Amino acid sequence: MLYESLSVAALAVVLICAVVRPRGLPEAVFAIPPALLLILTGAIPLGHVQEELARLGPVVGFLAAALVLGKLCDDEGLFHACGTWMAGWARARPRRLLGAVFTLASVITAALSLDATVVLLTPVVFATAARMGTSARPHSYAAAHLSNSASLLLPVSNLTNLLAFTATGLGFTRFALLMLLPWLAAIAVEYAVVRRFFAAELAAPPQPRAAPERPELPLFALVTVAATLAGFGLTSALGIDPAWAAAAGAAVLAVRALLRRHTTPAAIVGSAALPFLAFVLALGIVVRAVVDNGLGTALGALLPDGSSLPALLGTAALAAVLANLINNLPAVLALAPLAAPSGPGAVLAVLLGVNIGPNLTYAGSLATLLWRRIAHQHGQEVELREFTRLGLLTVPLGLTAATLALWASLALFG
Repeated sequence: MLYESLSVAALAVVLICAVVRPRGLPEAVFAIPPALLLILTGAIPLGHVQEELARLGPVVGFLAAALVLGKLCDDEGLFHACGTWMAGWARARPRRLLGAVFTLASVITAALSLDATVVLLTPVVFATAARMGTSARPHSYAAAHLSNSASLLLPVSNLTNLLAFTATGLGFTRFALLMLLPWLAAIAVEYAVVRRFFAAELAAPPQPRAAPERPELPLFALVTVAATLAGFGLTSALGIDPAWAAAAGAAVLAVRALLRRHTTPAAIVGSAALPFLAFVLALGIVVRAVVDNGLGTALGALLPDGSSLPALLGTAALAAVLANLINNLPAVLALAPLAAPSGPGAVLAVLLGVNIGPNLTYAGSLATLLWRRIAHQHGQEVELREFTRLGLLTVPLGLTAATLALWASLALFG
């Protein structure tokens, strides 16, 4: 009972501080001490700590390479080019701009991870809407929602995917094949609901403040990203950790940027977000302690068995609820190992819940919290009531549609 209470209290401290971030300190500052306390008190055996670190080590390495890759693409001008393309495609029509945001946010989230969409694309969306003289709210909300719900396609799209990827037992291309239909279904629901929800603002005539720029595509960055994505499939097929492909892509852009003196070694290391990586490792230890001391048993009793449609729906719903209660990272850490014995379909259903579900509340994912901070910096007030109303419209429909699509994919592709 003591270990159970201590583990739950440690998780509560880590999550609350990660959401609030007192004095703007990194999340790791509040996650490492509770993790060490659980280890020192024996709430989690050293053997389990070693298992968790071994499981998360490759994931953290992959994430570091992906973050560096995204930042170097930004330095090459990729996201600025995205903004100029959106403005040109929109032709001063807000609805067309929404379509452009959906297209780019979905592709960028899938290929470069949700962090790239939140941190790098969202400011571009605000700038593009300002140049067009239209409301940024529909487009910024689209970026926020798609950073979660459009992160279903590839193992690299979301940290939750990376955490569950090994539990599925699937290769990189097989994972993408099974998640293609759910990805498209979730995006389609988001687009239909967001366009209807913000219909009045999208119909208002814009007042352009600047002439659209001509986009200059950074071909080297685009080719490198394309080669990196191809490398993910190749390394997976050869039984090599796809993190090596991510590291290779980041290294190519880093060497080019260093030779051209567009960056520094310190800037490259900083873009890897080392404190956040330490937070992920510490969070994994804390969640493992909670699972070992009672949560695993409770969730195991609630988690449906098998990959039938009712089981997939139940698994996805449970994962969505848990993500909104304790954040999606702890939710996938807790549920993925429990779902693995039921097969890859069950683990993928967990991913649907922890990726789509967080659009319901601020605390569902760290990406949403970061987006809210960026929105405030650009003068957009994010009202809890509006955010929740939109979430209540998109999450149940999107989760149901994506789960039905997953069930169909499993039936079609095995």
